[in-house]
Amino acid sequence: MQWMTLFNKEMMENWRNKKWIWVPLVLILLAILDPISNYYLPQIIEAVGGLPDGAIINLPEFAPADVVMMSLSQLSSLGVLVIVLMAMGTIASERKSGVSELILVKPVSYRNYITAKWAALLALVWAALFVGLLASWYYTNILYGDLSFKSFLLIFIFYGLWLTFVISIVIFYNTLVKTPGLVAFLSILTIMGMSIVTQIFGHILEWSPNNLSSYIYEMVIAGEVSSDLVATSAITIAFSLILLVASIFTFKAKELAG
Repeated sequence: MQWMTLFNKEMMENWRNKKWIWVPLVLILLAILDPISNYYLPQIIEAVGGLPDGAIINLPEFAPADVVMMSLSQLSSLGVLVIVLMAMGTIASERKSGVSELILVKPVSYRNYITAKWAALLALVWAALFVGLLASWYYTNILYGDLSFKSFLLIFIFYGLWLTFVISIVIFYNTLVKTPGLVAFLSILTIMGMSIVTQIFGHILEWSPNNLSSYIYEMVIAGEVSSDLVATSAITIAFSLILLVASIFTFKAKELAG
């Protein structure tokens, strides 16, 4: 009962802050930007004056799987940045202003407080991801060729695990520091650091969460879910839960320490 009250409060707060409007709109824009711009690139070039005399531009033929990766690439860069900036003050701002102390006096359990905020952010991000990828899937089928709805759902589910991991990282740093800007910096630094480490030690870290997108691409090409994708997904879920548990203990320690 207490958890649901806190969860509803967070959902309402996100609605008041218009996050339920602008976050889906941003992810839709990012997801369809590359598919549409690449398809209409010749017309865009002509509209701005065309190519110099004698110049020739050869555009590659994009398969639906390639178009999916365009969308995921944008979501993995700018999309992740938007999500981190959106979530950076979820707990840090309340800790800094003293609001969290007022809420916890009632009393509210630390576990309910953290998990309700985490779940509310996941609901928002997964809903925004769904409409964003749905828009990308729609334009992919119209402009590039057929991509089954089953493939779309699998892409949504597996990529949603990556964004769950991102949210878990941000929540953890929210409990560690009180400055939202520092939360965003540490979160982005962690994600970039993981990406670099995964690239360097890729032969060892085959199931790193950063490899989810590449395994999703292989899934779309092959038409089946590979064991590597399942294993990477399991590792991603495990890391997300570990970060969530760590967030609860860190937040409790910080609050009790004053």
